[in-house]
Amino acid sequence: MKLPRRWVVERTFAWLGRYRRNSRDDERSTGSSEAMIKVSSIHRMLRLLKPDRSKKPVPFKYRELQGNVTG
Repeated sequence: MKLPRRWVVERTFAWLGRYRRNSRDDERSTGSSEAMIKVSSIHRMLRLLKPDRSKKPVPFKYRELQGNVTG
């Protein structure tokens, strides 16, 4: 089952919102805001490529969500 596009976008915004500099609009220029979003995205991808082995991964409960998805 394919997840709706809206979920993908909302999940991405939630991941980027975890970084303090992205959750507040304190930057003076749009260029620095854009750069911080890129840095946050790179950091997120690096963490996905090489996860921290000391932390236990949280399982994605796709089967439980399958019945709740409409569309």
